[in-house]
Amino acid sequence: MPYIYLDESGDLGFDFSKQKTSKHFVVTFLFVKDSEKKPIEKIIKKIFKSFTKKEIKSHPNSLHAYKEKPKTRIRLFNFLNQQDISIITIYLKKDKVYTQLQDEKQVLYNYITNILLDRVLTKKLIPLKSKIQLIASQRETNKFFNQNFKQYLETQVRNNHKIDFAVKIKPSSQEKCLQIVDFACWAIFRKYEKNDESYYNIFKQKIVEENSLFK
Repeated sequence: MPYIYLDESGDLGFDFSKQKTSKHFVVTFLFVKDSEKKPIEKIIKKIFKSFTKKEIKSHPNSLHAYKEKPKTRIRLFNFLNQQDISIITIYLKKDKVYTQLQDEKQVLYNYITNILLDRVLTKKLIPLKSKIQLIASQRETNKFFNQNFKQYLETQVRNNHKIDFAVKIKPSSQEKCLQIVDFACWAIFRKYEKNDESYYNIFKQKIVEENSLFK
């Protein structure tokens, strides 16, 4: 069974007078075959084994790209390069987003994710013959929003592509592959937001498609 791991970087705020409001928003998928899932998970275990006891205590069972030291990020991306995975990403410059969508953040997020998913399935970037499971990093504590996201994607995929597809939403601490896609998405976000490609360049050969939305 193919797995798609989903994460995003940036925010969906549109008040650019606020210092912390990002100019870009990025959604990234990591594709992993069932046979490759354990090797990917071992990357996180390898990183933890290199930590001191003090460093382990400061990490509650998970890694987060923006909190890690540069050497940790570089090690992880180098490990990732050795794996049979694919990455696809979509990014948007937020000042290009239609005004009517700016006030509907959940609708916008669902819309962006579905566009990316539709591209994956239309271009057959992953095998479509067996059941596909998308595992999204939990970004909302609101059960209604999470259920709406799950139902929206499952309905869209089943209606438009007629395949067996399911969505699960989990905290990254429960899924090591979500921690991996967090790093990839963070590095791609830095490319656009900070004009920093230093991390992106390490694993860019794993990116099979990278497109903008609302040009």
